[in-house]
Amino acid sequence: MEIMMQIPDLTVKHLGAPTIPSPLTGVKFIPENATVIYAKDVNEVEEELKNTGKISAFEAAGPREKIYHDPSWTHAAILTAGGLCPGLNDVIKGLTRTLMLRYNVPIVFGIRYGYQGLNPAFGYEPMLLTPDSVDSIHEDGGTVLGSSRGRQDETIMVETLKRMNIKLLFCIGGDGTLRCAHDIALEVERRGLNISVIGIPKTIDNDINYIDKTFGFETAVYATGPVISAAHNEAKGAPNGIGLIHVMGRDSGFIAAYATLANTHVNYCLIPEDPFSLYDGEHALLPSLERRLKLRKHAVIIVSEGAGQHLFKEDSEKRDKSGNKLHHNIGEFLRDTITSWGKESNIDLTVKYFDPSYLIRSLPSNGTDSVFCEMLAQHAVHCAMAGCTDVVIGHWNDRFTYVPIPVATSSRKKVDIESGLWDSVKSATWKY
Repeated sequence: MEIMMQIPDLTVKHLGAPTIPSPLTGVKFIPENATVIYAKDVNEVEEELKNTGKISAFEAAGPREKIYHDPSWTHAAILTAGGLCPGLNDVIKGLTRTLMLRYNVPIVFGIRYGYQGLNPAFGYEPMLLTPDSVDSIHEDGGTVLGSSRGRQDETIMVETLKRMNIKLLFCIGGDGTLRCAHDIALEVERRGLNISVIGIPKTIDNDINYIDKTFGFETAVYATGPVISAAHNEAKGAPNGIGLIHVMGRDSGFIAAYATLANTHVNYCLIPEDPFSLYDGEHALLPSLERRLKLRKHAVIIVSEGAGQHLFKEDSEKRDKSGNKLHHNIGEFLRDTITSWGKESNIDLTVKYFDPSYLIRSLPSNGTDSVFCEMLAQHAVHCAMAGCTDVVIGHWNDRFTYVPIPVATSSRKKVDIESGLWDSVKSATWKY
């Protein structure tokens, strides 16, 4: 057996040796050398050991008996950047409470509107966060701190951190946010400052690599369920009815795939990783849809926002402020194309179009996501207090981990169309 991919260097940066006794009580401390094995198969472990003489592993997350930062003199800052996602306020609350109630950190700032809040030119005053001020924010969607997209000059941002005497910076966001956090960490290192920069992965698409899952994803899958049911009801309510649902998933189709398995009314699941055509070939949508309508008189289609981009005449070169490529709207394209095709084919059909994207991402998190957010927040604080930096909190093999930010942002996680997940989706969407 051959290892299918090159395993990157998983070594985490530390500001220095931790020498201060932790103030935590009643917890099980994690040994300094605790790890989480990268491989998920014993054959992969044996093969790597045979070829390299080592077993690759992440540094395990958790509280350490000795910490690096002296809580009494430590100021912390929290920011949220990029798009909204269920669970943002849960993470902010978890960070604030763990810092102040468990580690006795005296001051926690909330930075307004992402990285713009670290640039004095925007004039955003930071918020003082306390356990009381964040007490109920988890009940609301969005982020109490506000958010923004786009980069800021890391030299200006580090100067702001230095002026505010910040020793811990928590950056909650996706790959663009994490790349900016990495640049801040490099500037901090260049200046020889003792500031821990910790990333907390936020992407509703669940597409950050070397991390099993990210917060907000489960809520998104759960919230898509009623939309699928509504689309199914609309489709069955008319002869040749079609319910078409457009969901988030810029480059990865995890929401569409999991939502399909969670509510198996879906007949067609279209994702970026598995290209399809309209008229010709094995994966042609419209001929299959015609057969489906003749047999069952209705169909439900779910499509990720990044699917089918090859069907547009011109490739979009536009990007958002975070550097993400802006896609054409595949949902509206399919709605119009299917409607026109029906007329040309003399098929009397009805298309009902649903796009719940912004509704879903602005929801508060559900129960399991809230649990995950709280644990992420706690581990992020443990990580920062131990003196780690340029690291994002991960989850791998059912354990929390520390992942170097450059590793997590090196590529985007995608649905493996040869995996058991995609086999299950194909089985659940048996067309006829």
